[in-house]
Amino acid sequence: MSIKLSASVLSADLANLATQCRTVLDAGADMLHIDVMDGHFVPNISYGVPVLQCLHRALPDAYYDVHLMIDDPAAFAAAFAKAGADLLTVHLEAPGVRDDVRAVVRAIRAQGCRAGLSIRPATPVEELLPYLEDIDLALIMSVEPGFGGQAFLPESVRRLAAVRAELDRRGLDRVALEVDGGVNRTTAPLCAQAGATWLVAGSSLFNAPDMPAVIADIHAL
Repeated sequence: MSIKLSASVLSADLANLATQCRTVLDAGADMLHIDVMDGHFVPNISYGVPVLQCLHRALPDAYYDVHLMIDDPAAFAAAFAKAGADLLTVHLEAPGVRDDVRAVVRAIRAQGCRAGLSIRPATPVEELLPYLEDIDLALIMSVEPGFGGQAFLPESVRRLAAVRAELDRRGLDRVALEVDGGVNRTTAPLCAQAGATWLVAGSSLFNAPDMPAVIADIHAL
């Protein structure tokens, strides 16, 4: 399975966001990972629809992998889709998701976006498994969501492998398995060996002395 790299713009210089995103795409990143935080579901606030809209206007050909770390993502699905999101990933634990996960997935798909479902490090992977047929992407957080630059949690490797085993058992090749948090040259091979196909990287890319070399190494896994 080929590895795709989603560059987390949370680690970019927001004063030069479009330029830095063009740089990382030109260096070989496959897509842009947009972390949306509301200060409720996670203890941080990042950016929302206007930033995505402006970025999409500047870079219309990029693929936008949008991670909604917010309480009620269905209420914002239409706005993010209109702003340019290609894929919207929501959290199983979010108050507006957990009561009817499939309804939220349908709401996302109704806007023309692909739908992803994520779990935090403390959530058992077994809670994600019932929904694998319903989604386009399963995202395993390898840090506690909310802040960039955190260290990779080693237990994430086992969690990825468990989801990969279930995807393979059901023949769900179309479902991407993504990992987000602490992904770098050291941890990326562990994630790939465990079956991840999309790797989110932020600080390890934007702070790299040789960004194309880091991206090439990850793609070679």
